[in-house]
Formats: sequence, C-alpha cells, structure tokens
Amino acid sequence: MVNNNINALGVIFANTYDNLVPELVAERAMASIPFGGRYRLIDFVLSGMVNSGIDNISIIVRKNYHSLMDHLGAGREWDLTRKRGGLNIVPPFAERSVKMYSGRVDALDSILDWLEGQKERYVVLSDSYMAMNFDFGKLVDTHVASGADVTMVYNRAPIPEGARSDNYTLRMDENGRVTEILTNDYRCGEQNLAMNIYVIERESLIHLIHDAAVRGLVYFERDILARNLKLLNVQGYEFHGYASRVSDMKSYFDENMRLLQPDSMEQLFDAAPIYTKIRDDNPTRYVEGSAVKNSLLADGCVIEGTVENCVLFRGCQVKKGAVVRNCVLMQDTVVESGCDVSYVVTDKNVHITAGKKLNGTETFPVFVAKKHSV
Repeated sequence: MVNNNINALGVIFANTYDNLVPELVAERAMASIPFGGRYRLIDFVLSGMVNSGIDNISIIVRKNYHSLMDHLGAGREWDLTRKRGGLNIVPPFAERSVKMYSGRVDALDSILDWLEGQKERYVVLSDSYMAMNFDFGKLVDTHVASGADVTMVYNRAPIPEGARSDNYTLRMDENGRVTEILTNDYRCGEQNLAMNIYVIERESLIHLIHDAAVRGLVYFERDILARNLKLLNVQGYEFHGYASRVSDMKSYFDENMRLLQPDSMEQLFDAAPIYTKIRDDNPTRYVEGSAVKNSLLADGCVIEGTVENCVLFRGCQVKKGAVVRNCVLMQDTVVESGCDVSYVVTDKNVHITAGKKLNGTETFPVFVAKKHSV
C-alpha cells in the first residue's frame, strides 16, 4: 500500500442514496451493496483514500449498518488498524439528540467533537454509491494549489433518469470556479455531474457546520455551498476516469454487466489496487460438461451447467442442466438443475429450485430478495 501520508482525513457517508435502491438496502447500507463479483461499493472510495495516504477515516452510518461493520471489521484489509487514526465507524446513537440525521449537515454535526480533536488540515468528504479508482492525493494537491475554499469533484455524464432531484450539476466560469449548483436539472445529454466528493479545510468545515446546525439547515450542497458561492471560492475538479453510479436497480445491473467488457475492467482496477474483505475459499470449479462464456466468476463457485454473460459472486452454484444468461448472482446463490434463468439479479443466499424458469428483460431485470427460495 502507498504510505505517502497527506495532510488530510476522510469522512465517508454510508447511507446516502439508500432511497434509490430500496430492494438492495432492505438489510444493508448503500455502502455495503455487493459489486463486481467480490467487492462492496465502499471498497472503492475507501481503497482510493488509503492508496493516497489518508489513514484517518470516519464512516458515518445511519441505519442497516451491521453488514457494513461485518465487512469492514477493524479495517485490517485496508491497513487501517492503527493506534491513532485508522478506521472509525460512527453509528447514529453517537448523536446527542439520538435522532436519525437527514442530511450531511446533521451527519457532520454528530462528529464535530471528533473533527475538533484531529490534527489534519484538510477533510475529504465522499459518498459511497460509486465504483471508481480515484486518486484523492492528486485531488488534495490540486485543491491546495488552487487556493480554493472548497473543491467539488464532477465528471461529464448524463443525469440518471429517476434520480434528477438526488443529483447536482455544476456551472463554472472560465477559471473553473463554480458559479451555480443545480438540482432537478432538466437538461438531457452529458452535464457537469457532481460526484459528491469535496475537499475543505477542517477548521472551515467545523465553522460552516456549526453555523448551519444552529440555523436548522440540513443539506451541505443546497444550504451551504449553493447559497454562498459568491462568498466561498468553490472550484470544480473534473474526473476523467471510469465511474459507475448506482442510482436504481437497472443501473446496478447495467454497471455490473459493464464489467464484462475488458476495457472496463482495466480502467476500474489497473490504476491502483482495490482492497476488500478476504474470504478464504477454493478456486472456482468447472465440472466436466459445464459451459461458461463471457462471464465474471469469483472464487468458491461450482459450475455444472451453462453460464453466459453473467457476474457471479463468491460461492455461487449452477447445477447440471441449468442455463443462466445475463444475470448478476450474489454470494452463495444456488441455481438447481433444469432451471432457465435470464436477466435476473439475486441477493445473497438465494435458492432457485429445480426446473424453474425465471426471466426478466434487459430494461427490467427481475430481483430476488436475500435468503428467498423460488
């Protein structure tokens, strides 16, 4: 791991955008949604921070965080088991009022005492709904060099349909200064779409959050940044790399299937390593008579049937005579013999019994909830 520590700490929000994928977050936070065969969404932002030398990271959770805590543990896989700093998970009962926060202002207000006790000069804020390989060190260096009060990360991408009110677009002048932050943007095509990653001085953040909390403000972007663009020097930072946004079930399916393209895998994983929880298991076993084509299979799978254009997570089983096409099957899913399954997303520990035909479409994949039997 990279060990060129930078003068910044990280804050990750685990439950932002839970409302967009209610099927996947019934028993977990957005941050712990499985992705790409063996990862969770939080692995990407967490690994990016660690690779950049950020070794003091707090993860603010709101609800359904037991799965996330089980995945992260003490942070050993990310080299975050440290006497000072390391990994810090902040549950909602840490707040004085014992209430669920509704925006980033509430969330950050709950850790103000912790922020005041830290020594790093800068704070990197990030959501955990995207899969990307991001260089946070370069971002912080650019922020320092620009002299900005706040740096916002964006990329050129279309606004996700059905999630326009949950995403922000930016307008900037010729010097890269943000002049307007838009929500409910109606425009089609590629826009300057915010990635909800920010850099700000720690002391400035404490002052802004304390002032906003006193006045009953909730949202960091709308209530603090958008209202003060003439007072604050907010700079835009364009990210040109690979980015997968999870904004609904279809986008989750599409972004997993996108990894079957070789160039997508290279862009997401070749820049720097992505770390995740280790599960000691056997290599995937392909039984005589099985057929696998254009698929991504994690360790521990046992394939006796036919698998085409699929992403299979750890421990999946496809029994003899079963045909699975264009599917995303999460950990320990079992497809019994004689099944015909296509355009299906299964959660963990799903059992599709013998002889069943389960077919969705490319525009509307079928979802089977965790531990269900079909």
